[in-house]
Amino acid sequence: MSTQRDRTLPMGEFVPLLALMVSLVALSVDAMLPVLPHIGLDLRAGTENQQQLVVSSLLLGLGVGQMFFGPLSDSLGRKRTIYIGYVTFVMGCILSIAATNFETMLLGRVLQGIGASSPRIVSIALVRDQYEGREMARIMSFIMGVFILVPALAPALGQGIVMVTHWRGIFVVFLILAFVAWAWFALRQPETLPRENRVRFSLSVVWSGVKEACSHRLTVGYTVVAGLIFAAFIAYLSSSQQIFAAIYGVIATFPLYFAILALVMGVSTFANAMLVERLGMRLLSGYSLAGVVIVSVAFFVYAALEGGTPPFGITMVYFSAVFFSIGFLFGNLNALAMVPLGHIAGVGAAVVGSISTLISVPLGAIVGQMFNGTVLPLVGGFALFSALAGLIMIWIERGPAKRGGTV
Repeated sequence: MSTQRDRTLPMGEFVPLLALMVSLVALSVDAMLPVLPHIGLDLRAGTENQQQLVVSSLLLGLGVGQMFFGPLSDSLGRKRTIYIGYVTFVMGCILSIAATNFETMLLGRVLQGIGASSPRIVSIALVRDQYEGREMARIMSFIMGVFILVPALAPALGQGIVMVTHWRGIFVVFLILAFVAWAWFALRQPETLPRENRVRFSLSVVWSGVKEACSHRLTVGYTVVAGLIFAAFIAYLSSSQQIFAAIYGVIATFPLYFAILALVMGVSTFANAMLVERLGMRLLSGYSLAGVVIVSVAFFVYAALEGGTPPFGITMVYFSAVFFSIGFLFGNLNALAMVPLGHIAGVGAAVVGSISTLISVPLGAIVGQMFNGTVLPLVGGFALFSALAGLIMIWIERGPAKRGGTV
C-alpha cells in the first residue's frame, strides 16, 4: 500500500510547480504596475491614486475567494478545487480584455483575484498535507524563493508588452500562463487528500473549522501579524510606480529597480529555507520583524528631516534592508499560523489566508491612497504596521505553551 510520501512529486518538480501556481497572484499584480497610467487614461479612472484600485481590487477578490476555496478543497479534494479557480481566473481575464470602462475592469480584476485565490490557498493545504512544522516552513521558503522571480520580472514583462502592443495584451499573457500551470498541475500532481479524509461541504462544517482555527492563540496571532506585514507590502505595491516616477523621475528603468528589490527579498527567502530547520521559525521571525521596525522608524525620521524626499540611493538602501527582513517573514508566518491546523488544512489555510488578506488589503490601500509626493506615508506605514506586529508577537510568545512541536 502506497504512503502519502510515495505519491508526492520529487522536490525538484513540486517546488517550481507550486511556485508557478502561487505566482499567478504576484504576476497579476506586478505586471500591471508599469501600465496603470495607460489603463487609467484609456478607461477614465480619474486621479492617479484611483488607478491603484486595479491592484487592490484583485487583492480584495483574493481575500474573499480564499475563505471559499479552502473549505471546498477539504470536500472536493485539492485538484478539483484548483480547477474551479483556474476557470474563474480565465473568466476574469476575458472580462478585463473586453472592458470599456474602469468599473468593468475592476470587476474583472475581482474575478481574477477570486480565481487566483484557489491555487494560492490550496497550494498551502497541499504542502500541509505532506509536511509540517519546520519542514513545512522550509518547503514554503523554497516555493516563495522561486516565486520571487516572478515579481522581479513581471514589471519588465508588463512594460515590454505595452511597448509592442496594447495593455490588454497583458491579460492574454495571463491566460497563456494560467493554462500552462493548469495543464502541468493536472498531468503531474497527485491528489494529496484521500477520499476517506474528506468532509462534507456545508456552512456548519466550515463554521466549525473557522471556530477551531480561531481558538488557537498561535493561529490567530500569527495570522494578524502576517496581515499587518502584508499590508505594508501592499502599500508599497500600490504606490511604488508613483514613488519611482513622481518623486525620483524613474520611469524607463522602473522595472529594473523593482526587480532588484524583489531579488533582495528572494535571497533572504532562500536563506530562510537554509536556516529555519536549525534556528526555528520563531527566532528568525522575531529578529526579522525587529529589523523592519528599527530600520523603518530610523528612516522615517531621516526622511522627514529631508522634507519627505530623501536621495534615491538612500531610499533604495532602506527598501533593500526592509525587503531582506520581510523575506524571512513571509514563509515563516504562514507556517507558524498553520502549526495546530494539520487535521483541517483546507479550512485552516482559508482562515489564515482570508483573514490576513482582508486585514492587509484595506490597510494597504489606505496607506497607498495617502501618497502625497513624498515617501513618508509608505515608510510610516511600514514603521507602524511592523511595530504593531511586534507587539502582537510578544503577546503570542507570552501565552500558554504551544502545540505542534518545535517551531
